Amino acid sequence: MQRIRSRQQFQAVMAGAPVAKTPHFALHRASLDSLHEGRRLFPVVDTWVGVLLPKRWAKRAVTRNAIRRQIYETARLRAQTVGLPEAALVVRLRTAFSRQTFVSATSDALKQAVRAELEQLYAQLARRTKPAPRPEAARGTGC
Repeated sequence: MQRIRSRQQFQAVMAGAPVAKTPHFALHRASLDSLHEGRRLFPVVDTWVGVLLPKRWAKRAVTRNAIRRQIYETARLRAQTVGLPEAALVVRLRTAFSRQTFVSATSDALKQAVRAELEQLYAQLARRTKPAPRPEAARGTGC
């Protein structure tokens, strides 16, 4: 799994509409064949993950960092177990988590809520993504 870091990479992924949404997050997806000034934006064929956490929706840096860690860890675990598509993905926070419900910025309750929504997001992505076709040799045609 690779991390999206450059502004051009984020802009390429965010150009399209979200492919999945939960109450707090939106997931954007783009193919890996995007070009910028004649160069490929995503040089390695792999899953690329980026995170957008605006201060507008998470005022405290400690909250943004906790959410960011949950996003990357959930993506890493999902890629290892179920798998994520070879595409560029950006997870964007689109509404704030209630500070009345989650008083502590690093509470276990907040982390569990974030992880639960991220699992919903990846499940929606999996339903929309067609599995890659397997090679003929792997199908066991018996020839």
